[in-house]
Amino acid sequence: MRKISGATTATILAISLYFTLFWGFDALRILTSPSYGLEEVWRAEYIFILGRMIDAGPVGLMKLAAFFGAMKLVIALVCAWHIVDRFRCMISGTANAEVLEGALILVVAISIVTAGLAARSGNGEIVREYTIQLVLACLATALSLMEGRRGRAAEPEAPTEAADETLPQGTSAFSPWR
Repeated sequence: MRKISGATTATILAISLYFTLFWGFDALRILTSPSYGLEEVWRAEYIFILGRMIDAGPVGLMKLAAFFGAMKLVIALVCAWHIVDRFRCMISGTANAEVLEGALILVVAISIVTAGLAARSGNGEIVREYTIQLVLACLATALSLMEGRRGRAAEPEAPTEAADETLPQGTSAFSPWR
């Protein structure tokens, strides 16, 4: 059972490192570009398609590209923080994976939108790239949820105080709404 937990942790760490590096560098490329990454038309094709769907002008396209760049940066920072938290928890307890799960759910949503829009335009390279990222994010989310469930099952239940001791004589703990 411990080997499965170690393999699960290693997989989650590897996927977190992947998103930290790749989405972090992509976010920095987008956010440091004067046109927020729109000069690489084949990589920003989903921005143009989404902008056309919401009827965005040039400024709207730049804001949309900046939004996706900022989201990628936040997700990369959350993944980096999770890596640091995992190493910290080796010494002092268990890691908090809820923030990572939220970031990975955002990765899934962004990947679905991006891959869907790229498939609509016929851009196979972008579809492949975001499909791989979608699978990795789904795998890490599932492993994190399984790890959390296993951790909650292993925790002993805290003793509960009897409700009869704290209630006045003749009353019950249940009171229906009226």
